[in-house]
Amino acid sequence: MPEPKMNLIDGAWITGETTPNINPSDISDVIGHYARASADQAEDAIAAAKAAFPSWSRSGPLDRHKVLRAAADEILARKDELGRLLAREEGKTLAEGIGETVRAAQIFDFFAGEALRLSGEALPSIRPGVGVEITREPVGVVGIITPWNFPIAIPAWKIAPALCYGNTVVFKPADLVPGCAWALVDILHRAGLPDGVLNLVMGRGSVVGQAIVDSPDVAALTFTGSVPTGAALAAKSAELMRKVQLEMGGKNPFVVLADADLDVAVDCVVQGAFFSTGQRCTASSRIIVEEAVQDAFLARMTERMSALRVGDALAPDTQIGPVVDENQLNQNEGYIEIGKAEGARLVTGGERLKRETDGFFQAPALFADCTNQMRIAREEIFGPVAAVIPVKDYDEALAVANDTEFGLSAGIATTSLKHATHFKRNAEAGMVMVNLPTAGVDFHVPFGGRKASSLGSREQGRYAAEFFTTVKTAYTLA
Repeated sequence: MPEPKMNLIDGAWITGETTPNINPSDISDVIGHYARASADQAEDAIAAAKAAFPSWSRSGPLDRHKVLRAAADEILARKDELGRLLAREEGKTLAEGIGETVRAAQIFDFFAGEALRLSGEALPSIRPGVGVEITREPVGVVGIITPWNFPIAIPAWKIAPALCYGNTVVFKPADLVPGCAWALVDILHRAGLPDGVLNLVMGRGSVVGQAIVDSPDVAALTFTGSVPTGAALAAKSAELMRKVQLEMGGKNPFVVLADADLDVAVDCVVQGAFFSTGQRCTASSRIIVEEAVQDAFLARMTERMSALRVGDALAPDTQIGPVVDENQLNQNEGYIEIGKAEGARLVTGGERLKRETDGFFQAPALFADCTNQMRIAREEIFGPVAAVIPVKDYDEALAVANDTEFGLSAGIATTSLKHATHFKRNAEAGMVMVNLPTAGVDFHVPFGGRKASSLGSREQGRYAAEFFTTVKTAYTLA
């Protein structure tokens, strides 16, 4: 058996209990054995990050640039290898895995550049002879807790800015996908980070995550995951008066107007709702369609969905890989039954699929005749299940789109400049797409939403500085 992969604490690889990492396309394929940290080890990691902070926070911009750029270069050079690892452990297709890996490299490259663009302001005071300087400083130890659905991109867009702005990090990845996390930390460790600046503590959220959340030495906490967990983290962070950044659920609408190019609309829905097996917080799960084109839209969707190839994530012809694990597949199947019981019509899909290997395969499911009050239209399923909701006109479509507790992403298919402009302004979402899938965003612009989807400042791009730094105003009498 290959050597197990250990946690990194204060620059040393630390042993402990291990658990197998299983391929959801083939449960007989054990990718490797990865350590699970204890609560004591998590506390050691926090202490190491705290001790490393004074030196790293005062390091020069070129030092940070070199580390981040070296990481970007290695990730890109190993994109095929790392993309294959991602596909094996999470279930994305190989093409999606490689694409996500390239995105991680781009994120590190972007923040390598930002390390050389750190800036402030010098202003005259209203008082004669007094100067004012406004600068940004790192906040301290940052706790990073990431989900399983983007096992290298989401860690990248949290770790890269944290290090860029001079923070130290305690990183806990999702228990289901330790492989990409370990590889990323190994790359950064070998890129020259001082001991204690980046610490990896893999393991259970109830043990490792809780230790991070409970620690008063964690100055800022960034989390991507479920709404209930996020709410608990926010409450604890408020108690400790720490900065918190939460990215949580989505129930994203995609509106199809009668004037839309239906080929464009179908492409957007298929990609947004079903690619990455629907396991994206930005996935289109509510498809709001004007009644005048509903039948034609459903016919084209059924035709496209019947041709989708579901299978082993590593197979070159696979378009949709497996669900991440048995628990998620059971949850998806439960929602299929809920939809039927609520009176929705299952147009196609939803069933488990048998393939050559024993994995968690499911046919993408499309419901019609839905209302926006059904559970399948209100609760995040996080699987390849979409509900079509008919509406009379644009005004009703917008009202239905906004009638949700979430507000991450929203999309519309239309050839009307009037409706596109109005929707961009009035959709209650952090990100709006016109004739594009709701899932799929650039790495250099802000990411985040409203309502129950997000809390705190935006992620990615230059807006990341809002969370990973604190503003200082200094006055000097000349």
